Amino acid sequence: MTIREAATDDAEAITAIARESWSHDYPDILSRDTAEQGVEEWYAPETIRTEIDSDDAVVPVAERDGEVVGFAHAVGDGTGGTVLRVYVAPDHRGDGIGSGLLDHARQRLVDRGAGRLRAMVLADNEPGNEFYRRLGFELRERNETRIGGETYRENVYLDV
Repeated sequence: MTIREAATDDAEAITAIARESWSHDYPDILSRDTAEQGVEEWYAPETIRTEIDSDDAVVPVAERDGEVVGFAHAVGDGTGGTVLRVYVAPDHRGDGIGSGLLDHARQRLVDRGAGRLRAMVLADNEPGNEFYRRLGFELRERNETRIGGETYRENVYLDV
C-alpha cells in the first residue's frame, strides 16, 4: 500500500469510494436518495478537485496495486485541524489503510502548525465512531450536519 497526496486525476476514484462506502455503511442511517444526494453534494468530482487544489485542505489517497482504495479529507491551519472524512473501499478494510490515511493527514496538518486534531463522524455510524475511539480520540461534542436536506446527529472527537 502507498499513501500519497491526491492529484486532481484521482477525483473520480475518490467519488466512487465515497459512493461505495456510503452505500455499504449507511443503509440503516440514510435513505438511498439521501445518500446519493450527500455523495453528490460532498464528493462530486469537481468538488473534490477544488479541495485537492486548496491550500487549506489535505487529501491523501491510499493505493494498492495502482488502484485508489481509500482517501481522507482534512482541513487546517496554524490553530488546529479537522478530519472531515476517512473512507476505505469495503473490500480493502481491516488492513490498516484507514489509520494510515489518518496518520498521513495528521502529520501534514502538524507540519502546517496545527495543534489539536478534531474528527467528525455521524453519530449513528458505529464503525466510524469505533475507528476514532480505537485510535485514541475522545468524544467531545455532539453537533448536527445536513445531508441531502435532512439533519443528522454528528459526533466530534478530539485527538488527546
